[in-house]
Amino acid sequence: MSAATTRSRTPDRLCAEAVDLARAAAEEAAAPGVVGEHTGAVSEGDRVVTHFFECKEMGYRGWRWAVTVARASRAKNVTLDEVVLLPGPDALLAPEWVPWSERLRPGDMGPGDLLPTDAEDLRLEPGYSGEDEPIPSSAVSEEMAELVEAEDAEVTAGTPSHLPVAPTRGTIAALAEELGMRRARVLSRYGLHSAADRWEESFGSKTPMAQAAPATCVSCGFLTPIGGSLGQAFGVCANEFAPADGRVVSLSYGCGGHSEAAIMPKPPRPAPPVIDETKVDAFPLRPAADSGSVPDVSDEATAELGHS
Repeated sequence: MSAATTRSRTPDRLCAEAVDLARAAAEEAAAPGVVGEHTGAVSEGDRVVTHFFECKEMGYRGWRWAVTVARASRAKNVTLDEVVLLPGPDALLAPEWVPWSERLRPGDMGPGDLLPTDAEDLRLEPGYSGEDEPIPSSAVSEEMAELVEAEDAEVTAGTPSHLPVAPTRGTIAALAEELGMRRARVLSRYGLHSAADRWEESFGSKTPMAQAAPATCVSCGFLTPIGGSLGQAFGVCANEFAPADGRVVSLSYGCGGHSEAAIMPKPPRPAPPVIDETKVDAFPLRPAADSGSVPDVSDEATAELGHS
């Protein structure tokens, strides 16, 4: 162990004895009556000592006032360095801070709230990039096209004209089954309009959430399209933090969980007050004779009424 290390761990005698100076500094920084007993001193380095005092302030159980004093080389006067309130070994501390993205739970979002989406959100992926070559997960990619051709080669032995019977995949019944029409009954136009009115009333453009949203669902990456004629005006929300998660929403609906809501809008600034300091209002020193509620009368009229 070096001599410098030994000196730094040994408290300076004059700094260690400056308890009154440290207490006066702590009482000046704190409220009256919250600085308690002296609990010890720790050497911070050569001629630098930190004194600890008990904190009696409500809500700071186990905290200590730390007053650091120092002395210059070959000087006899001890000077004040800093005064801070630090937690002790048994101090009552606030819980560890958790980012808002981890504290958020489904249902916490209200009208006007925004939920910025991370650029690397695993729930989203790039859409159509404008290139001619589709993405690998696309239904019309080369891999999918080759797979479809292989399936067709196994299922059909040739063109429909060379087959004894028409393939099942080419019949009207198979097409109706794919479109969801091969059922005993389907929704009528009245049923479609009734469902659309209900969905529009619950998650439509006139709701408070949609009025305060930064954008509509038609441009949101969490919107899942639905088939049929209702798919032209509605979709299914797939954002777990959105208030309409798993619900059928209108394309004109919106909320703060929009996938592109990455910039928080600035709050509206009120208009500056208009103060006219150039106009002068004249106030007379004495009120005018005709400014009161009782009209001014002469002495003769007063004498007729019997008043002096």
